[in-house]
Amino acid sequence: MARAGWAPPRLDEFILTERLGTGTYATVYKAYRKKNTREVVAVKCVSKRSLNRVSVENLLTEIEILKTIRHPHIVELKDFQWDSDHIYLIMEFCAGGDLSHFIRMRRILPEKVARIFLQQLACALKFLHDHNISHLDLKPQNILLSAPENPQLKLADFGFAQYMSPWDEKHVLRGSPLYMAPEMVCCQQYDARVDLWSVGVILYEALFGRPPFASRSFAELEEKIRSDRVIELPSRPRLSPECRDLLQRLLERDPLKRISFEQFFAHPFVDMEHMPSPESLGKATSLVVEAVKKDQEGDVSAALSLYCKALEYFVPALHYESDARRKEAIRAKVGQYISRAEELKALVMCDSKSLLRQANPAREILKEMAKDKPRLCAALEMASAAIAKEEEGKDDGDTLELYQQSLGELLLILAEPAGRRRELLHAEIQALMARAEYLKDQIKMREAQSMGKEALAESVRSSCTLQ
Repeated sequence: MARAGWAPPRLDEFILTERLGTGTYATVYKAYRKKNTREVVAVKCVSKRSLNRVSVENLLTEIEILKTIRHPHIVELKDFQWDSDHIYLIMEFCAGGDLSHFIRMRRILPEKVARIFLQQLACALKFLHDHNISHLDLKPQNILLSAPENPQLKLADFGFAQYMSPWDEKHVLRGSPLYMAPEMVCCQQYDARVDLWSVGVILYEALFGRPPFASRSFAELEEKIRSDRVIELPSRPRLSPECRDLLQRLLERDPLKRISFEQFFAHPFVDMEHMPSPESLGKATSLVVEAVKKDQEGDVSAALSLYCKALEYFVPALHYESDARRKEAIRAKVGQYISRAEELKALVMCDSKSLLRQANPAREILKEMAKDKPRLCAALEMASAAIAKEEEGKDDGDTLELYQQSLGELLLILAEPAGRRRELLHAEIQALMARAEYLKDQIKMREAQSMGKEALAESVRSSCTLQ
């Protein structure tokens, strides 16, 4: 609530209560609409006396941008008003505070939680990018959460945002130094890619509990940012290869080498296709209908693949659903589909392994013919090692990597002149590709089932906690 001897500005339609935060030229209050709905909003109060020419431009741009955009992961501007002393932006109220506070309270976020937030942030950025808008001040304090439980991320504070084009690069220093791209700190030309650097810093902070350039002074921060040293990612906590790859590509000092927006939106860790959304359940259901049809037709392999693809949408559907009864119904269905997928997987593995284990006499002949080619010999040995590991039951990522390395070598060697050895080599490559694809499918199916089981367990734990 307001401090004794101090009162917020007065606004006819609203009762302004506690102060939520203070910025360079604005203070934000929680407020209630006086009439009918008693709607809760956030009111951003800008004192006209505090405005200089630049801050007026920033405010006008913020109002212009927010008036034109509506997106589930961007804070909504409901209205704006003014009087002789203040300009008021009436905004959507976010009860969950900001991402900075959320991270501090938990010290670090598990990769799965960070990924859900990143997907939502990517969704907001894609919308802005499609409308040629750059935020230019991305930081955890400007990312709000809709509620304390099951929060939805909401991008806020467009005070520095700009309509930008590749030919409209700026030299103006904008944003917060800890999250600022090197080209901005170093007063070089910059463009929309500065937002991608900031996303990298935010993701790093969420996963490791502090930004990569945490410093005691601006001089120390500037020195670290200007350095040419590659940003080392801590070894703990352990991250998935996709997450590490994305972090390294976002935190690339040279904007020309940094990941592009298109690459970012398509990156497997961002995986926007499978983010929790209102469409997740519909996509999962249509895949299940196809899976049941193939199952009834006796096409076991196709049915298994479709059940697993459906699980990849059911998991985000479980995350997205807030209604307890509908969540329970989804949970029951997911349990059934996981059980059926496991039954089908046993059948498929039995059939596929017997086919893959059939002797390949051509491989032995090819090995004999490769004795004068050390590189070919090494690639074939690598393939044999992968097959041996798989047949021992080690059907994991390391075995798949061995297959991929051997295939990479063999495909380079395939360019040799036509002849018996080239024919055998071609047949061997096709056989190895089939094995590698089969193994890739097995890993993906296992991951989908595991995700489904984890989501079920997590969803059961959440409902127990709520009860």
